[in-house]
Amino acid sequence: MKKFLLNDSNVEYIAGILAEVLNADGSVVLLPTETVYGLVARAGDEAAIKRIYELKHREAAKRLGWFIGDWRKLPQYGVILDGLPEQLAGAYCPGALTVIAPCADGSTQGFRVPDTPLLKLLLAKMDVPLVQTSANASGMPDARSCGEALEQLSGEVDCAVDGGSIPEGATGSTVVDACGKKIKILRQGPVDLQKWI
Repeated sequence: MKKFLLNDSNVEYIAGILAEVLNADGSVVLLPTETVYGLVARAGDEAAIKRIYELKHREAAKRLGWFIGDWRKLPQYGVILDGLPEQLAGAYCPGALTVIAPCADGSTQGFRVPDTPLLKLLLAKMDVPLVQTSANASGMPDARSCGEALEQLSGEVDCAVDGGSIPEGATGSTVVDACGKKIKILRQGPVDLQKWI
């Protein structure tokens, strides 16, 4: 496992390394987000996605959300933005909001545009969505440091980025189902959507 200590001067360098790692099939990366420590892999990389479920002991029925650099590109991947998904993304992205939108194939997909320099650079270099989930073992509290995350995972990631401790009181993103005519808040986080109800 490669491990990097993130600072303001090496963000671009680390983003480049992570892009190389994630372009290899089956690769999983641990990194800090603006909410908690998370695991990411290239969307569509089934081997990597399987590893994420194993690392977290996550139930197979629970789908993974996506990080994407530009939410306007989601229709390229079958996500339907018309209506509430587009309105919410336009108002709150980038930020700590996960929007669940309908897809052309009848499924749904949650997406978020992260707001950290590392993830912004990484997504620009990859130019594809990244599957993402919090780096804690299922049922355990969110991991607020790289060490906490590594202790909870069942196995090694390919690369871990230590960005220091996430501030106390930080929570996972607000998760909203925007597939219908009205929103449904599935998890309350930093973004308050009461005015949308």
